Amino acid sequence: MSTTQGLPGHPDDAESTHDFAQGHKRFDHLWTPHRMVYIGGENKPDHEGPGDQCPFCRVPGGTDEKGLIVTRGEHCYVVMNLYPYNSGHVLVCPYRHVADYTDLTAAEVLEVADLTRAAMHVIRSVSNPAGFNLGMNQGAVAGAGIAGHLHQHIVPRWFGDSNFLPVIGETKALPQLLGETRALLAEAWAEHAPAAILRGAASGGEPAQPAPGASAPEKA
Repeated sequence: MSTTQGLPGHPDDAESTHDFAQGHKRFDHLWTPHRMVYIGGENKPDHEGPGDQCPFCRVPGGTDEKGLIVTRGEHCYVVMNLYPYNSGHVLVCPYRHVADYTDLTAAEVLEVADLTRAAMHVIRSVSNPAGFNLGMNQGAVAGAGIAGHLHQHIVPRWFGDSNFLPVIGETKALPQLLGETRALLAEAWAEHAPAAILRGAASGGEPAQPAPGASAPEKA
């Protein structure tokens, strides 16, 4: 059973993507979650403070598989978006609970950039997208779903990936289960992320980073 069973948007009654569709490309199995549950408030924290209420504080305290973490850096980590716009949509998040980009430390800014570049290399190696959308929504008014904890979006794009489904049916057709996509990206990370960017391979083991709500240790 997929380790993402029980997560919102996950089809719990499926053993794998083979239960949904047959295909030959890495990202061509089909499922159709609704982002509307997220827009409606599911899994959003009640307040913008740190701690277990914030999913980006909570997730690093578990295993990579359970939290859908692709890789962990010293100051930041890469995680699958639970409500993706496209297959392979990942987020780069600092461990530290910080809302505004201008409040990041120099080390955090550097690692957000490094992990974003590395993620683009890795996603290209796995699924060969035609392009990417990169972005960061600062504040609820700008569209940030979880405004209290900064996160950078990396969305792979293919020609023709937008069609009538999101417009008419409020549904986005996605080709792969989140847990399987995470496993593909994590496996490819050590091989395809540039060596200068690598901070360590995603192993899915016990976390080596701060527990939920804790700040990353300051360097002397």
